[in-house]
Amino acid sequence: MANRLALETSPYLLQHADNPVDWWPWSDEAFDEARRRNLPVLLSVGYSSCHWCHVMAHESFEDRTTADYLNEHFVNVKVDREERPDVDAVYMEAVQAATGHGGWPMTVFLTPDAEPFYFGTYFPPVPRHGMPSFRQVLAGVTQAWNERHDEVTEVAGQIVRDLTQREMAFGGTDAPGEQELAQALLALTREYDAQRGGFGAAPKFPPSMVIEFLLRHHARTGAEGALQMARDTCERMARGGIYDQLGGGFARYSVDRDWVVPHFEKMLYDNALLCRVYTHLWRSTGSELARRVALETADFMVRELRTEQGGFASALDADSDDGTGRHVEGAYYVWTPEQLREVLHDDAELAAQHFGVTEEGTFEEGASVLQLPQQDSVFDAARVESARVRLLAARATRPAPGRDDKVVAAWNGLAVAALAETGACFERPDLVEAALAAADLLVRVHLDEHGRLARTSKDGRAGANAGVLEDYADVAEGFLALASVTGEGVWLDFAGLLLDHVLTRFVGEDGTLFDTAADAERLIRRPQDPTDNAAPSGWTAAAGALLSYAAHTGSEQHRTAAERALGVVKALGPRVPRFIGWGLAVAEALLDGPKEVAVVGPALDDPATRLLHRTALLGTAPGAVLAWGTPDGDEFPLLTDRPLVGGAPAAYVCRNFTCDAPTTDPEHLRRTLGG
Repeated sequence: MANRLALETSPYLLQHADNPVDWWPWSDEAFDEARRRNLPVLLSVGYSSCHWCHVMAHESFEDRTTADYLNEHFVNVKVDREERPDVDAVYMEAVQAATGHGGWPMTVFLTPDAEPFYFGTYFPPVPRHGMPSFRQVLAGVTQAWNERHDEVTEVAGQIVRDLTQREMAFGGTDAPGEQELAQALLALTREYDAQRGGFGAAPKFPPSMVIEFLLRHHARTGAEGALQMARDTCERMARGGIYDQLGGGFARYSVDRDWVVPHFEKMLYDNALLCRVYTHLWRSTGSELARRVALETADFMVRELRTEQGGFASALDADSDDGTGRHVEGAYYVWTPEQLREVLHDDAELAAQHFGVTEEGTFEEGASVLQLPQQDSVFDAARVESARVRLLAARATRPAPGRDDKVVAAWNGLAVAALAETGACFERPDLVEAALAAADLLVRVHLDEHGRLARTSKDGRAGANAGVLEDYADVAEGFLALASVTGEGVWLDFAGLLLDHVLTRFVGEDGTLFDTAADAERLIRRPQDPTDNAAPSGWTAAAGALLSYAAHTGSEQHRTAAERALGVVKALGPRVPRFIGWGLAVAEALLDGPKEVAVVGPALDDPATRLLHRTALLGTAPGAVLAWGTPDGDEFPLLTDRPLVGGAPAAYVCRNFTCDAPTTDPEHLRRTLGG
C-alpha cells in the first residue's frame, strides 16, 4: 500500500503525502476500493492553514500504530476543503445536522456509496474533555461496521434522505425593497457592539460584506447610523491585533471581543475583501486611516501572497517555528518588552507604549500582539515609523509561516477587484498592474477553450477540480472591476463568457442557484448555500456580477436572473443580516439602479477625460458601472452613440432606462454620483 497524495497540487494534501496513512484523494477509485474490500471510508477534510488540522495530523496521522489500524480497517480519503468546497459543503451540512456544530478538521465515516453514518471534527489521541480518543472512535466504527452492518447502512441511507428533503425556504423570486433593507439595518443595529465595533460576541470575524452594505446604504439614503457603524468597526479593527501593525493585512478573526488576539492565519479572501472595504470607506469619508490600511493591505497581498506566475496564494499559516524548533501559533507576530529592547534600544519604551506591549503580555508566555490602543499620548511620528520599520526588518529574520501556494480562482477574482479599485482610487498603477497580471493568469491557466474554469492552480498548472459557482461569480466580479478601471472591454467580454455558464449550468428552474454545475460530479446532495460567511456565497456573488453585467450591456436576461437570485435576500436579510451582507449590498445597487456611467473623450490619456473617469471611480453610488473610451470605440455597449459635447470629453449617467443630460463638468458628475 502507498500514500497516493504525492502527485496532488494541493499544499494541504502534500502536507500529508509522507504520512504512514494510506491516503487516497477524493476519487471514484477510492470508493471502488472500499467496495472491493467491503470497508467503510474515513473522510478527513481540512485546509493548509488550519491549526487543529495540523495538531490532529501530528497526533494521529503521523502515528504508525494509528496509521496501521486505519489502513487495515478503512479506506482513507483526504480532502482539501479549499479545492473541493462542494465535498466539504455536503458533509459539513450532515455534521452540523447531526451534532449541532461543525468545523475543521472534519472527520466523517462513509459507506462505500459515500453515504455518511458517523461524524465529528477534531478527535484527540487520548480521551479529553468528554471527547473519546480517535482510537476509541475508530474501534467503535469498525465494530459497528462488522457486527451491525445492515443497521449502519440503513442509518446512512436515512441521513442522505433527510438531507435531500431539507429544502430551504428561499422566499420566492422577488428582490428585496426599501422595507427589507431598513429591517436588515435595524437588526444589525441590535447586534452591533457599540463599545468595540463589530457584531456579536467572541470570536469576532471581520464583517467586510456587512460593511459594504452599510456604506452603500448610507450612500443611497444618507443614514448616518449606517456610516457610523462602518467607520467605527473599521477603525477598531485597524487599531487591533487582528491587523498586522508592522506588515499590513488582516488575520482570520479575533478570539476576543476587543480585536486584540487574532487567530493568526492570513487568508487571501479576507484581505481582498477588506482592502476593498477600506478603499470604499476612504471614498465615502476621506479617512486617512482608511487610506493607510487599504494601501498597506494591498501591499501585503502583493508582497507576501503573490506567486511567481502573477496569481495570489491562498493563505499564510497561523503557526511558525518559535526559534526552538517548536511550531507555535503566532510566533512570527508577537513581541515581548525584552525583544523590543533588543531591536530598538532607546526607542523600546516608546514602541511598547505605542503598540501596547506590556510586561504581562496580551498573548501567551508574556508576549503581546501589537495593536494601537486608544490613548491620549502624542507620539513622535518619525520615531514611531522608524521603530516600525526596524521591527519589521527584525521580524523578517524569524522563521516565516508556511504559505499555501495554491491559486483559488474565486479568491483571485476578489483580489483582482480589490487591487484594481484600490490602485485606481489612490493612483497606484502598480496595483492595477498586479490585478491585470492575476486576471491574465486566470484566463491563461484556469479558463479552458469552452470558457469553463478550473477551481485551482499551482505553479502555473491547473488543478483537476472544476470551478464552482463562487469561482465563476467572483472572477466575473474581478473582470468587471478591471474593465471599469482600465477601459479595456475585453474584460467585460470575459465576464460575459463566465456569466453565460452561470445562466446555463448553475441556475435552477425556479431561479435559485446551485453551488455546483448541473454537469458536475454527483454527490449525495447538490450543494446550495446562499449565506455569506468568510466570503460572498456563490449565490450572492453571482447576483452582483449578473446585475453589473446587465447594467453594462442592457441584457434583460442577466438582470432578471439577478433579481430572482435576490429573492433569498428578501427572505434572510431582515432575519440574519450578518450572514447575507453581500446580498444586501447587491440589493442596494439594485434599488439605486444601478447607475450606468459612460465617459467619452478623444483619447484615454487625455487629461480632461481621465479627470472625468477618476471622478466617476470615486463616486459612491451603490454598484455603479463605468465604461470609458473614445466615441468611435466598440469596447463597451455603454459608449454607443455617446458623442463628445462641443468637442470636449463628457460623462453620461443613466439609470433604469432614463439618462441625464451629458456633462463636461467633473464637479457636476461628482454631485450626481455622490462622493
